[in-house]
Amino acid sequence: MQPDALEEAVGEFRRFNRFYTKRIGALGDKLLDSPFALTEARVLFELASRIDAGEETHAVDLRAGLGLDAGYLSRMLGRFEAMGLISSRRAAGDGRRRMLAFEPKGRELFRELDARSGLDAARTLSSLGEMDRAALVAAFRKVERILGDGSARRPVPILREPAPGDLGWVVWAHAEIYAREYGWGSAFEAVVARIVADFASGRDPRRERAWIAVAEGERVGSIFLVKADEETAKLRLLILAPEARGLGLGRRLVDECLAFARLAGYRRVVLWTNDSLVAARSIYAKTGFALVASEPETDFAPGTMSETWELRL
Repeated sequence: MQPDALEEAVGEFRRFNRFYTKRIGALGDKLLDSPFALTEARVLFELASRIDAGEETHAVDLRAGLGLDAGYLSRMLGRFEAMGLISSRRAAGDGRRRMLAFEPKGRELFRELDARSGLDAARTLSSLGEMDRAALVAAFRKVERILGDGSARRPVPILREPAPGDLGWVVWAHAEIYAREYGWGSAFEAVVARIVADFASGRDPRRERAWIAVAEGERVGSIFLVKADEETAKLRLLILAPEARGLGLGRRLVDECLAFARLAGYRRVVLWTNDSLVAARSIYAKTGFALVASEPETDFAPGTMSETWELRL
């Protein structure tokens, strides 16, 4: 990332932190009209989660899990004990560790706080439209995956037929990704736009179809099957966003396309590609396609080879 871009990103990151900490009430002395600040409520939630899961919980576990200073956490737990919310006892076999447990008063108070937190979240989410709510939840999951420790599972994309806006995204994605990764220009974008326009204006739904891959509420891939003649279909516009690579999604899209081609009664499927598109060519070879013709590419990428591949069904 260039220095100017990094500086801009840092500014946006800090701006969002200020916005969100204010939005959730993290700047106040007390959270949701409770006796606790945000950090104290987080410690109670972590303790309740561990106890409900049947885990023996010690102060050192909370400190490691939440990244808190040992002295700060010790004073906090001492306050909870003085309030009659929790109790502690020395762990069997290790007198240096103290096992924590909720007292009835603490359990009841936590349940009230947890319920208030849920209602606050429900009020915020219910004020949004369905699409905005889905987009927000997807964004939460994406942020957690990107900034997390790697333990968050990468989402499994779903495949669906094009919805309004999807066909425009297909053109944009091809133009943007191929320009950035291969240096292809407006001539290629124009070809993609014509393919998409022809599909949108005159497709035969019995024998032609497109799939859009969606993950975390965002479009991450596409593939089209269009009619060449009664016995031949063309596989077109296979693309994956960078964040969707390595999930086996390209193979899923091709397999879905070929399964439909068989049901539609085609005898063979052909496709055009370029010898520089190594990942796509690997998928085609693994699904049974064979290279049947090649010639120097003159329109998009001089110095490369334009290729035709074929699969007999």
